[in-house]
Amino acid sequence: MHLDNLARLFLELGAVLFALGLLARLASRFGLSPIPLYLIAGLAFGYGGLLPISAPEGFFSTGAQIGVILLLLMIGLEYSADDLLSNLRTQAPSGLVDLLLNGLPGALFAVLMGWGVTEAVAMFGITAVSSSGIISKVLTDLGRLGNRETPAVLGVLVLEDLAMAVYLPILTALAASAGGLSALTSVLVALAVLGAVLFIAVRFGPVVTKLVVSRSNEVLLLRLVGLALLVAGAAEAVHVSAAVGAFLLGIALSSDVAERIHRILEPLRDIFAATFFVFFGLSTDPRQLPAVLLPAVALAVVGVATKLGTGWVAGRRAGVGVPGRIRAGADLVPRGEFSIIIAGLVGSAVVPELAPFTAAYVLILAVVGPLAPRLAEPVIRKYVKARRRAAEVSRAA
Repeated sequence: MHLDNLARLFLELGAVLFALGLLARLASRFGLSPIPLYLIAGLAFGYGGLLPISAPEGFFSTGAQIGVILLLLMIGLEYSADDLLSNLRTQAPSGLVDLLLNGLPGALFAVLMGWGVTEAVAMFGITAVSSSGIISKVLTDLGRLGNRETPAVLGVLVLEDLAMAVYLPILTALAASAGGLSALTSVLVALAVLGAVLFIAVRFGPVVTKLVVSRSNEVLLLRLVGLALLVAGAAEAVHVSAAVGAFLLGIALSSDVAERIHRILEPLRDIFAATFFVFFGLSTDPRQLPAVLLPAVALAVVGVATKLGTGWVAGRRAGVGVPGRIRAGADLVPRGEFSIIIAGLVGSAVVPELAPFTAAYVLILAVVGPLAPRLAEPVIRKYVKARRRAAEVSRAA
């Protein structure tokens, strides 16, 4: 039976979304993030996959962009302007160590591969930034939100998100420019606009909140999504990442309405975020994965070690003992949404290997990440027992 394009679109799109629901349920049952399963689904349905589809491609392309905007808007809602400034003052050294310790291996990898400046800058971000979404879920599932090391972990995440607000415009400008003076001009313009928008977010947040707040959930949702798309479009027009524009809008909104906005927006974010991860998989040829798998595993091992180092530094700075420092490092291991966003932003401007490499790297650490805190517990127990035995021997002597 011949199907027209509209029927094919509905059938394939419905099948994909229903399958994503099943995958999300499966991930939830095993206490894992659904991100790696979404990526695998995209690889399976995309060009070169097991069951290629073509009808929903336009939907997923547009939905992926909206997904990025909603993801960053929701992350921005987690922090007030005061939170950002406070964390910048108190946790800046830990954040700097985190970015350098985790970003430099990625940049060095790009240099060793013979890639260019844009690719090296992209790899710096891909390996540097942890997944706030996965980590938040893990901390909640394990009941660790009240642990002594958790504020240090959250402080690192806040600084990573703030660093991304500066990093993404630079990367976008580099990817969009031919290089030299043109790239430098684009970066300076992007940073100037970013500074202006951040100033508005800090000083005029209540005014921005009044533009969207309403007693009606319907009106609030329409105003919020509309304003987010307007800000994202304006940011993109001046080569500041649309994602950064949405992130800053989230910061500008008052914390008094953030919880309500979060509750209303969460289902919409989830469906478009899923399409974003699937679209990245759709645009990545799975036949390229075997060639990058070993380098991705090697860099993932380095990434686990460097995040453990970050957790150690952040925990010690917060006055946390050795067990808490190990837990903090294990909590920070997952990479996810930001790594995919970075690769997606510059995908057409860089070497073909970047997308499959990022997919493999994120798949590994999005699976290992939620397991790392559980795997760290036996190590912590051995350390505690050793300390107790040493203390008993010391008292006996």
